[in-house]
Amino acid sequence: MSDLDIQIPTAFDPFADANAEDAGAGAKEYVHIRIQQRNGRKSLTTVQGLKKEFSYNKILKDLKKEFCCNGTVVQDPELGKKIQRTCLSS
Repeated sequence: MSDLDIQIPTAFDPFADANAEDAGAGAKEYVHIRIQQRNGRKSLTTVQGLKKEFSYNKILKDLKKEFCCNGTVVQDPELGKKIQRTCLSS
């Protein structure tokens, strides 16, 4: 075995470049999307954690047009602004 070159494959991370650019203090800001089943076909979707420079009302307006549903922007004392939308499940 001494005359054979054995190469051990190393782990390859295809997202290493993207992660290196985002590295920094507080860079991991997550957007949480929660879907809660209500009664029957109705469901409640909550979107939380969007950046403050986004217009929540414009996003909500587009969501309401796209999914033909109802929604509102809610100000939570602990979690900040979040979008809630109610619609029928298909």
